[in-house]
Amino acid sequence: MTLEPAQSGGAALEESEEQKRVLGVVVGDQPGPTLVCIGGVHGNEPEGIAALERVFESLSEHPQQLRGEFVGLAGNLPALSKGLRYIDVDLNRRFLYGKANTDAADPTSEDRQRNELARELESIFCRATDGVFVIDLHTTSGNSVPFVVMGDTLANRSFAWNFPIPFTLGLEEHLDGTLSEYLTILGHTSLTIEAGQQNSSAAVDNAEAAIWLGLAAAGLIQEHNAPRVRRSREILARTASSLPRVMEVYYRQPILPDDDFRMEPGFDNFDRIAPGRLLARNRSGEIRSRWYGRLLMPLYQQQGSDGFFVVRELRTEWLALSAVLRRLHIDAIVHWLPGVTRHPTRPETLVVDRRVARWYSVEVLHLLGFRRRRSIGGVLMVSRRRRGGN
Repeated sequence: MTLEPAQSGGAALEESEEQKRVLGVVVGDQPGPTLVCIGGVHGNEPEGIAALERVFESLSEHPQQLRGEFVGLAGNLPALSKGLRYIDVDLNRRFLYGKANTDAADPTSEDRQRNELARELESIFCRATDGVFVIDLHTTSGNSVPFVVMGDTLANRSFAWNFPIPFTLGLEEHLDGTLSEYLTILGHTSLTIEAGQQNSSAAVDNAEAAIWLGLAAAGLIQEHNAPRVRRSREILARTASSLPRVMEVYYRQPILPDDDFRMEPGFDNFDRIAPGRLLARNRSGEIRSRWYGRLLMPLYQQQGSDGFFVVRELRTEWLALSAVLRRLHIDAIVHWLPGVTRHPTRPETLVVDRRVARWYSVEVLHLLGFRRRRSIGGVLMVSRRRRGGN
């Protein structure tokens, strides 16, 4: 096994971008899968980088039987050096499929970071000899237990079950250009781990635990050879035992320029909410809940365009049913549903006439992986990934 040591923290932020994009590389003695972990896509979330440094240090001090390749990368380097979420725009909204390697006429700082990070990832993917797994490490501005965010493919689900924390589906319906979604479209297994609250030692501990579990789940190490994997599972299992295992996002509160959005104080991630509950304020006045559900990622920082999300529990039986339907390729006849037709030019898009479609049509489409939604008048357009599995 060969290992290139991780860069140290702190002073390394002052070094050149080329010197600290790659935090560490471990190549096993035997070929196998590739795991890439990325920290600091948001520059005010360095906890993932600190966790990666711990793991690389442990691997250097206590070599294990590792197959394949493990790589740690840093995300938004200029923002990390300044402790800001981003410099010009949110890097985690710039990975639009087909545009990650293009050069804009007047690129932002994040455009340049996106292109450099995409090129580094492409190099890793090109040398991979087996499956590729990616974990994007983040933290939240509000108090939170760790949880997983993922695009709803069967491969992502299978990977997510290895982490004993809640996971959420459907965020990709509300956000464009996230790194994890981009990687899923490319056909790789990709998850985002929200490790806890920013600037907390617990978030670093949780991120480190997630990395060890990712190494085992991706098949790079065997759990019986790695006591840290067992301890990591225990650490994460204790954090959210009272929460539903699977939840889906069904509302996003956008923040517009000059909106003067202010989240009401005191909310924790996954707090229960009910209709009428005062959640936030903006220039238009109070923002009160219209839903029964749980609050996801309330915004308690200056930068950001998402005020909060609302999630609800998703029964695991629905996931099992959807897996069966996808493996049977029921999507080939889904356009037989009332009010559902295929888009004339986009093979992965369906057109739903809500004046004709039955109430259950969208739910069935969700089961089959059609989750990206755009509404135009009385017509709903739903799409799934062109690549990335079922």
